[in-house]
Amino acid sequence: MRNPSITNISRRGILGGIGASAFVLAVGLPSRGWTQEEEPKFGRDAMPNGWSDDPKAFISIAEDGLVTVTVHRSEMGQGVRTSIAMVVADELGAEWDQVRVDQAPGDEEKYGNQDTDGSRSLRHFFMPMRRAGAAARRMLEQAAAAEWGVDIAEVKAEGHRVTHAASGRSLGYGELAGAAMDLDVPPADSLVLLDPSQFRYIGKSDIGLADNVGITTGTAIYGIDVRRDGMLYAVIARPPVYGGRVKSFDDSAALAIAGVEKVIAIDPVDFPTEFAPLGGVAVIARNTYLAMKGRDALTIEWEDGPNASYDSEAYRELLSKAANAPGGTVIRDQGDFDAGMAGAARTVEAEYYIPHLAQAPMEAPAAVVEIRDGKAEAWACTQAPQVTRLRLAERLKLDKGNVTVNVTLLGGGFGRKSKPDFVLEAGILSQAMNGAPVKLTWTREDDIHHGYYHTVSVEKMTAGLDDSGMPVAWLHRTAAPTIGSIFAPDPKQKLPFELGMGLLNMPLAIENIRAENPEASAHVRIGWYRSVSNIPHAFAIQSFISELADAVGRDPKDYLLEVIGPARLVDPRELGDVWNYGEDPEVYPIDTGRLAAVVEEAAKGIEWGRQMPAGQGLGIAGHYSFVSYVAVAAEVAVEDGVVSVPRVSIAIDCGAQVNPDRIRSQMEGAVIMGVGQALMTEVTFANGRAQQDNFDTYLVPRMEGAPKRIDVHLVTPGDAYDRPLGGVGEPGLPPVAPAIANAVFAATGQRIRRLPIADQLRS
Repeated sequence: MRNPSITNISRRGILGGIGASAFVLAVGLPSRGWTQEEEPKFGRDAMPNGWSDDPKAFISIAEDGLVTVTVHRSEMGQGVRTSIAMVVADELGAEWDQVRVDQAPGDEEKYGNQDTDGSRSLRHFFMPMRRAGAAARRMLEQAAAAEWGVDIAEVKAEGHRVTHAASGRSLGYGELAGAAMDLDVPPADSLVLLDPSQFRYIGKSDIGLADNVGITTGTAIYGIDVRRDGMLYAVIARPPVYGGRVKSFDDSAALAIAGVEKVIAIDPVDFPTEFAPLGGVAVIARNTYLAMKGRDALTIEWEDGPNASYDSEAYRELLSKAANAPGGTVIRDQGDFDAGMAGAARTVEAEYYIPHLAQAPMEAPAAVVEIRDGKAEAWACTQAPQVTRLRLAERLKLDKGNVTVNVTLLGGGFGRKSKPDFVLEAGILSQAMNGAPVKLTWTREDDIHHGYYHTVSVEKMTAGLDDSGMPVAWLHRTAAPTIGSIFAPDPKQKLPFELGMGLLNMPLAIENIRAENPEASAHVRIGWYRSVSNIPHAFAIQSFISELADAVGRDPKDYLLEVIGPARLVDPRELGDVWNYGEDPEVYPIDTGRLAAVVEEAAKGIEWGRQMPAGQGLGIAGHYSFVSYVAVAAEVAVEDGVVSVPRVSIAIDCGAQVNPDRIRSQMEGAVIMGVGQALMTEVTFANGRAQQDNFDTYLVPRMEGAPKRIDVHLVTPGDAYDRPLGGVGEPGLPPVAPAIANAVFAATGQRIRRLPIADQLRS
């Protein structure tokens, strides 16, 4: 891995735009100098716009000593603004109460990749942020040494002051910032990072949230909170079927409503739709309520297009047929599956189904765009400001340099807000209103009806068992529409990154494994959803292992550990996974010992093996995703066919734990989201239309349905800081649903192979 350079961009001309700030430090990402013949890139180096020679400003210190950390990742509840700031503050030697956070606008030239997805923020930026803090600390020490005419080795920066022990002199960071700003940034290889034992904030649980006051007092600004002078408000009637368009419409009744300013038709785009708006008819009014009233008054005749007959039940049968037929593309072929099956003592097979899911963040998509003097400025709850900026410039036919995307707080994202279609809609409408600021609001119904859905999936599993009951042959067929369908015309097979999410790379100690991917067409927009393809793959594999354990009369936890096998390092490429979450397989091999350890820890936390009353049971699942290891042990109770989940034990090993509080909260959130997936959450389609509208039909757990007890166990490798970091935001989710389904079997003897469970136990 190439060491990133650190470049001094601290010049007074730059500081003009940041008020009293007197010091700016940038971490430059590696240059684009690599040739095609050089080693492949991994991690942040391989991300779109992930590296640049242009300055990136992350730290400023004002004359009063206030340290501002500019965070280039989006905050959607995961606490990344706090976590990044505490990393910088630790290495800088800053006092936490003198640190504040600013949100960076979308600017890939300045900040590199800003896509806040893939559980990458700390994984990719822990070390760069440490180096930024260390470089700033060093420059403050240089400034102080020069001021006192002493060797830099005699001074030390900590606690927001630089001191010279020999003379007893000291200066605050604010007093030194002006002198430090003119120094060259020290080379990266000259920096001395803190020993982890010296961390004051990293790894500690009492740091709180940097933006907690604003969030809890209602003063924090989310996308839906943005206000601009003279702002207009808009909602859009979109085609009810993906790929449909307006055949005709009558807006006379809408325009008759006082306060409705204009009705505008938005043309759809052809397949593949990528991140483009779906088209439709927009109503612009003096407030959002009037815009909604205007939309209700529209008379629209739709042309539904090629997906008019899309039906969930019929499509499930098609997927099942595909998953049960041989001949799909072989994506993993290890050992000799046919010979393994021929020699097996018995065969077990099962089919699993996962429905469409909608991200349904609590804050539905919302954006404001204003165009003035040939420049567009957007404010949006976006996970991908750089993509938003690019697509907005393309759609508005503006130079990208004339487009600014400001990132607000996000009221949840889960992958939905990685797609900038809603910001483009606001831009189109602002342009149509001569550049006036227009706020585009999606209602909850809009979000559930017109989303980028998690793919629907059928997973067919077949295993041949030997005389001892262990699998000697394993077949996994996965049939599901691909995310690639929004980028290419009608692709029918999963992309490598989808296959690499818990299917190809499950490190099972089985000699003969075959995986196949039959064809499946998409009929709705398929998009990223928290944990993405790990959800169906983990549900099928972890449920099936539990089924095998039952088939041979073994304890599910012990059997799972035996299938994982002895502790070993597995190169994901040997399993057919060429993606490995974008990380270097040499740096990130799969460690089955760590996977087994979280299984043991989760089981210990739930008191695995205890006698359960009638109608109650325990289930377990373990899964590797986003280069982290997570296991879940769930306790369920089933009464009159209704499942409740009173207790969950979840264990994660993500390497070093930068912000333990945030890790715990994300695991807790994953458990509650997983309970919803297991018990109640799905989007179904009939006549091409989503059948759910709001949280009364698209069900998610309420407080009374959440587990009464969630125990989070942070499993720490002994040499945590010598290992690369794993992801946190997404890995908690995949093992939750199979653990619950396995617990339901333990409680009732009825196997759950289709999610959500809903009323399956009542029929």
